[in-house]
Amino acid sequence: GNQRNTHIGLYDLQTKQNEHLYMFEKDLRIISCSVNNERTLLAVSFCQYTEEERVSQLLQSVSKYLTLLIEIHPINNVKVLKAVDSCVRVQFLYPVEGRNTSTESRLLLVSEDKYIEQFDIHVAEEEHKVVIQNSGQLPRARVVDDLIWAQWDMMEQRLFYIVPKESRSTLKCVQFYPDENFNSILESHLDISVNDTQLKLVNFGYHYCQDQDVTSKSLNLQVFTSKAGGLCVCCSLASDIPDEITYSIYFLHKGYNKTFTVSLERKESHQLKEVAFMNLDYYVAAYLPGQFLHLLNIQHPDLLCYSLFLTGEDARIDILQNCSIQSPLLSTVLDCCVGSMYAISISDSALLQFLQNSKRDSERLAALHCALLYFRHTEDLEMQIIWWISENLSTCHSFDPIQEFIVASLYCRMCLEAHNLDKLLPYTSLLDWIGMIPGVTCATDIISLPMLEFQNAKGFWEKLSSNLESVKYGEPHLHYHNTVLRREWRNLSEESILICLLLCSFGDFYLFTNQREERRTTAYLRNIFENAKKLVPLFQEEDYQQQLLMGLMVAQLKDHLMRHLQYVGRKRIDQIVLDYVANLLNLVHRIMKEVWRRYQLHSCIFCFDERGSAGEFAVFHIMSRILEAANGMCMPLPPGFHTLHLGLGVRCLPLHTLLHYIDNGVLHLTETCVRKLLKDLDNTEENEKLKFSIVMRLPEALGQKVRQFWNHPINANFIARKYVKLLLEKLGNRQCSRPIPERLSVPVEFLPLNYLTNVLAEIENQGVHLHEKQDHVNVRFVEETALKHTMTLLGLRYS
Repeated sequence: GNQRNTHIGLYDLQTKQNEHLYMFEKDLRIISCSVNNERTLLAVSFCQYTEEERVSQLLQSVSKYLTLLIEIHPINNVKVLKAVDSCVRVQFLYPVEGRNTSTESRLLLVSEDKYIEQFDIHVAEEEHKVVIQNSGQLPRARVVDDLIWAQWDMMEQRLFYIVPKESRSTLKCVQFYPDENFNSILESHLDISVNDTQLKLVNFGYHYCQDQDVTSKSLNLQVFTSKAGGLCVCCSLASDIPDEITYSIYFLHKGYNKTFTVSLERKESHQLKEVAFMNLDYYVAAYLPGQFLHLLNIQHPDLLCYSLFLTGEDARIDILQNCSIQSPLLSTVLDCCVGSMYAISISDSALLQFLQNSKRDSERLAALHCALLYFRHTEDLEMQIIWWISENLSTCHSFDPIQEFIVASLYCRMCLEAHNLDKLLPYTSLLDWIGMIPGVTCATDIISLPMLEFQNAKGFWEKLSSNLESVKYGEPHLHYHNTVLRREWRNLSEESILICLLLCSFGDFYLFTNQREERRTTAYLRNIFENAKKLVPLFQEEDYQQQLLMGLMVAQLKDHLMRHLQYVGRKRIDQIVLDYVANLLNLVHRIMKEVWRRYQLHSCIFCFDERGSAGEFAVFHIMSRILEAANGMCMPLPPGFHTLHLGLGVRCLPLHTLLHYIDNGVLHLTETCVRKLLKDLDNTEENEKLKFSIVMRLPEALGQKVRQFWNHPINANFIARKYVKLLLEKLGNRQCSRPIPERLSVPVEFLPLNYLTNVLAEIENQGVHLHEKQDHVNVRFVEETALKHTMTLLGLRYS
C-alpha cells in the first residue's frame, strides 16, 4: 500500500475479486501464508530482519523468522507458532468439498531444518467471534523427519517427499484425509543422487530470494499424477558435457524410467537454465526455452514414437521465456519471475499443422496419437486427420496411418466404458519401434515397483494399484491381439465353411466342412452369425464373409474380456464388445464418407458405361489401402464395402488390371455389383469380354445366382456345358437300355447332337437329378444352346 503497509488478500476465481484478509502496519518480507477453509484463520511466515540488519542493530537475541497464527473473522488474537532462525513455510489442509463448517483446522509447518509437523487447531464461536481454543498449547504431530525434498499436492491433499537412504533415495507419500489423521501410503526407491544438503520445496508458495540461493544446490525434481493412475517423477540431471542436457522420467506406474540426453542446438543459452517440467495429465512436458519441448505420453511411454519432441519454432512458448517455471496444478504453469499463473494446453490447430508439415514417421505417429488421445473424437479434428491420411498413405514407411487411426480411435472411444478396459484393448498396430529421435538418445532402466499401503482407497490410489498389478502380470500380454482371431479365421477358410453359407429357402445354413479337423457344429457357426446380426450393417447388403469375420471377432474379444473383467458381468461385456465392433465399422464408414465428400463422388460409380474420373481413381486407391489395412489386422469391413470397391474398379481400371486385382484378392466379386454389371452393360464386344471374364471368375455358389441375369449365348453355352457335365457325372458307369424316343417334332439332322440329346433325355427319364437347383435348364435347353453356338461358329443365322 501507499503507507508501506503489507496487505494479505485472497483472489476468488469465481467472482474475479480480491477479498481482504489482513494488514500489517509495516513493510514485511513475507515468505509464506495460508488461510483455512472457513477463512477464519490465517497463518503467516515472514522474515523479521536480514542477516545484515541483525549485525548492524545487534539483534542477536531476536529470531530471524517469525510464524504467526491470526484470528481474522473478526480480527482478534495473534499467536506465535514459531520464532526461529530457519525459514518456515505454512500450509492449511483442506477437507473435501461440500463439508460443513468445521470447528477444527489442521496446519502444516515445513521447516528449513528438514522436518514437517502438523498443528491441530480447534476454534469456537464466542459473541460472534471465532477464537482459538486452548491457544496456549496447540496439539502437534511430527509428519516427516530428515527430508531433502518435498512437494505439496493441493488438489488431492498429498505430501510427496524424499529421504536419503545410503546410496539411493526413497520417495514417500503421505495422504491427508478430511476426517482422520494422515497415513503414509507410498514408498518407492529412486536411483537419484542426493549429495545436496539444501532442502527444496515445491508448491509451498514461491520465495524468490530463497529459491535463487537454492537452485544450484538442490534437486530439480517434480512429481506428477494423472487421472488414469499414472505416477511420474521428473528429474533434471547434471551433465559433464557442456552442450548436453540430461533428464529422467520415472514412470513408477510402469516399472521403468527413461533417461534422455539432448544435444543442444544453441550451446550458449543453457548455462544458467534448467529443464522445467509441466503436467498435462496425459502428457508430461520437459521444456527448455529456446531449445526443445518434449511431450511424453504417460499412458504408453514404452514406445518412443508416442513422444512428441519439438525443436525450433515448434518448441517456442511465447509467454514463457525463462526456466523459472513450476506446474503447481494440472495444466497450469506459474512463471515465478513475474508471478503470473497460466492455463496451459496443447493447441489443436498447431498440432494439426505440425502433423501436416512433419517429414519423419516418428513425428507423424506421435502427433496422430496426441491428437486422438488429447482431443478425443471431435468431428472436425477427425475430418482433418482423415484428409491428412488420404494424402500421406505412401509417405509413411514405418506404420500404416489407417491402422493407427482406427486402433487409436477405438481405444480412445472405448477405454472409459469400464474400469481396466484400457489395459485390455489394443492402442497401436505396432509391435515395436526401432526409430530414433535426431539429437536425442534414450536409455531405459527397469526399476522396482512402488509399495502401496492403503485400505479401501478410491480414486487415484485405486487406479495406481490397478496399474501396478497389470505390470506384475505382464501388461503387454493383456492387450487383445488378433493372433487367435487370425488363426481361427484361417482355419474356417481352409475348411471351406464356404462363405457360400447360403441361406436355403428355409433359412438354414448349408455347411461344407473338411474332415481333416474336428467338424464344426452348426450351432457354433450359427452363434457366430447371430453375433454379427446384432451389428447393424452400414450398407444394406448381405456379405456372409464379413458377417463371419464380425462374429468371430465378437466371440474372440468376448472371451478375452471375460478372462480379465469377471466383475463387470456377462451382459455388460456383451455390450462392450458389440460397441467395439460397431465403432470399428463406423470408423471405416467415416473414413469412406469423408474421402468421398472430399473428392465429391456420388452414386455415378454404378453407371458402368462411363470411365472413372481422377477423383474416383484416388478414392479407389484409398479404399484399396483400407482393405490392405483391414487384412493386416484381420479386421472386418462394413457390408457393402467390397461392392463399392469393385464398382470403382470397373470404372477406373483397364480390363487386364481389373482381372489381375480380382485374381489376387484385391477386388472381391459381390452379387450386388456383378448382377448390376450383367444387367446394365450392353453386349458390345468389349462388354462381352468383360462380362465373360467376370462370370468365369465367380465362385460356384455365387455364379449360380447371378448367371441367370445375363441373357447371352456365351452364358447359355456355359450353363448348358455345366449341366451336361453334371448329368454325365451322375450317370457314372450305368448304361442306357431302353429305346431312345423321338422328342422333337422336327428332328435335327445332326447325328452327334441327336445322340447326345437322346442320352441326356434317357438319364433324365431314369430319375437322375442334381441336388443343385437349376432354373430353366433341361435337355431341350442344352439342344437349343448347342445349335445356336454351332450356327454362330459357322457364321449362319439360326431361326
